[in-house]
Amino acid sequence: MRRQLSLIISLMFVCLFVSAQDKPDPNFHLYILIGQSNMAGRGVISDEFKNQGNPNLYMLDKQNQWVTAKNPLHFDKPKIVGVGPGMMFGIRMAETDPKSKIGLIPCAVGGTAIDAWEPGGYDKATNTHPYDDAVIRIKEAMKFGVIKGVIWHQGEANSTAEQSKTHLNQLTALIERVRELTKKPDLPFVVGELGRYRADYQYINHELARLPATVKVTAVASSEGLVDKGDQTHFDSPSANEMGKRMADKMIKLQKN
Repeated sequence: MRRQLSLIISLMFVCLFVSAQDKPDPNFHLYILIGQSNMAGRGVISDEFKNQGNPNLYMLDKQNQWVTAKNPLHFDKPKIVGVGPGMMFGIRMAETDPKSKIGLIPCAVGGTAIDAWEPGGYDKATNTHPYDDAVIRIKEAMKFGVIKGVIWHQGEANSTAEQSKTHLNQLTALIERVRELTKKPDLPFVVGELGRYRADYQYINHELARLPATVKVTAVASSEGLVDKGDQTHFDSPSANEMGKRMADKMIKLQKN
């Protein structure tokens, strides 16, 4: 019975917004989730994380339909996708602004280098064009609500001394493209540090630390104290959850300022 009721509510929500496509709801606040596997999420979905959510929190699913948000948010690699920072980020934003609806736009693709997040970029493992695909989803989402911010977690695939030298420039260009796409030159953009549990990830973290002084209305969420799930690559579920909280706190601060 509960499942049927949830389905009815979701369908009512979708129908409501379909009828409003020509006039986006200013109280439907949208957030773009982009990056690679630690944004998509690889944490184990235990009962605790399976039941996470908020009545005012929605997500754009693989078919570009708005549904009630639940873990996993992403669908890049269905067999391994799990808990990422996006769910707790969304919950935090919904709790902070209970008068609005929050919509998450999951676009991350595990394993992608930052080159894949340029126009025409291609990811062979998933046979996708991460940036181009994200543009399609973002444009679809903008028919229903207002883009309020972006959260980004990526860099593991570029964590070498040589590749990290161009990372900040590439990230800056990405931020500019997304801001141009959304027609918001001051769109808040929050990035998450890579895990401190692996030495080579610090090449990227060093570059990320320079972002707020380089690009306006940006912030970096710390990964201090966060741990991997045993593979020295991916955050475990509690750490992914904590990263989501930290990203939300940074987003709220940017929006207030």
